[in-house]
Amino acid sequence: MDAKNETSDRQPLLPQRPVMPDMAAARARGPVDLVEARWQSLLLAWQWRQEAQKIRAPGRPFPPIVPLLEAAAAQPRIRRLYPFTSHFALGLSSSTGHPWTVWGGAIEPLRNGRFTVRRREPSAVIGEVATAEEAVRLLAELLPTGCEPAITDSEAERA
Repeated sequence: MDAKNETSDRQPLLPQRPVMPDMAAARARGPVDLVEARWQSLLLAWQWRQEAQKIRAPGRPFPPIVPLLEAAAAQPRIRRLYPFTSHFALGLSSSTGHPWTVWGGAIEPLRNGRFTVRRREPSAVIGEVATAEEAVRLLAELLPTGCEPAITDSEAERA
């Protein structure tokens, strides 16, 4: 056996990558479908990353972004906005592309299992909470009254 096979035999197998939603098809159907596809895509991607880390670095804590995404997606007011993540933090946009039109603030999942909620304008830490559901509730309270569902980039340009 050559060194290449021996090395690959010792490497643990990572989980199979998930089949992601077709974002181009969702975009063609409109902002509601695009937002839904984005929620699904983020959840699948982060679930895979979490499972891969369990294999690559067993026992190393992984920030609880999967429970955060699940809790956020379960909140109707938040679910209709376009989600994005950056450095594990979850943000929400009223537009479906760059530049994001960020609403409310962001939630950062911490490696200790807790969550920090930040307001966007003016920038400030609102609090650190124990559960994803508490963090989502705080973020929902930061959304302006009458916060509309996300719109596509082309709709924003026409407005």
